[in-house]
Amino acid sequence: MKLTCQRDSLQMACQLVSAAVPANTTIPALKNIKATAHDDALMLVAYDPTQGVGIRYELRGVNVQRAGSCILPKDQLIQILRESADADIAIDAGKEAVVAKTGGGKFEMLSLDVDEFPDIPAFDDGGRYHEVTAGTLRTLIKRTAFAGDKKETTARFALTGLLWEADGKIVRLVGTDTKRLAVCEGPATIHGPADTVKAVHLVPLKTISLLERNLMDDNELVRIGLRTNDALFQTERAMIYTSLVQGKFPPYRDIISKTRKDSTIHIPLPADAFLSRVRQAAIMTDDESQRVDLAFSAGKLTMTARGANTGSSEVTLDLPEYSGPDAEIAFDPQYLVEFLRAIDGEPTVTLEMSTGAKAALFTCGADYVYLVMPLTG
Repeated sequence: MKLTCQRDSLQMACQLVSAAVPANTTIPALKNIKATAHDDALMLVAYDPTQGVGIRYELRGVNVQRAGSCILPKDQLIQILRESADADIAIDAGKEAVVAKTGGGKFEMLSLDVDEFPDIPAFDDGGRYHEVTAGTLRTLIKRTAFAGDKKETTARFALTGLLWEADGKIVRLVGTDTKRLAVCEGPATIHGPADTVKAVHLVPLKTISLLERNLMDDNELVRIGLRTNDALFQTERAMIYTSLVQGKFPPYRDIISKTRKDSTIHIPLPADAFLSRVRQAAIMTDDESQRVDLAFSAGKLTMTARGANTGSSEVTLDLPEYSGPDAEIAFDPQYLVEFLRAIDGEPTVTLEMSTGAKAALFTCGADYVYLVMPLTG
């Protein structure tokens, strides 16, 4: 394989696919990136068999002098690309070595057996798939992925994935770690026959992160094929493959419905100002007291926090649109901050609650619901 391409384009492509390179593997080739050059394109592939996640990314506009495949040493190549200031880079890969040349340097790297690298499936939707714009998908991910369980404990393994649903003209993502739950919907175009069996599709958070990094133009259509045990995501340049997380996901509809039914108090909040006050109040929390108390009264919100080794804080926020009863509730401030950052640009949110001992809902429009368990005692 022999080619010349733009250095910055190759650097970006290598960084994108390297997110799927496994942290630990006994197969040397899988610690790196498989490259296949043909016509005017370079196909880069990374695969993590331990997570069941892989990506195939196509870099176009490449000057291919000799078609072929090789294993590109990931760490060394990315360092070469990062440190060089040249516009182009030339790569000549043979059985003995992979040679990279920039305007002022020549780098000879070890060559690995390309046959040791397994391929990942091509996009095969089985006749049923849905399409979502990259802008919509980016919003759905931003508003739900933070709520997923990142601990990967065996007891709650199902929660390490986002629930992905597509029906009618809607795509829906749901994330939870049992202390909070985020549900966001957006428009989608469904193709093919309806599922004969209602399947649960739990997409790993690592795959979600990889997909988010590959969402470029907001108007680009992303094609999603959900299958029984795996899923495929096709963007303009990349195809991402993933095994699905197995397990039972909480009945989120029932949980939200019950919380909403119990909620008798509805409080409109200015999103940006609320975020600012939460962050201010949280300054005086410490590792032992990750808690901010919220006290509502007609036209006013008072937030207090106290840390044994820090001190105390009290901040207020005027709520001219609230004239309801007094109410108190306490939250982990980080759970509020992450939610409020996810709705950047939205003017208001509504808090729906009953007592300070029961779960509360934050709603933003008709398409986004965030449920949080309060801190008691």
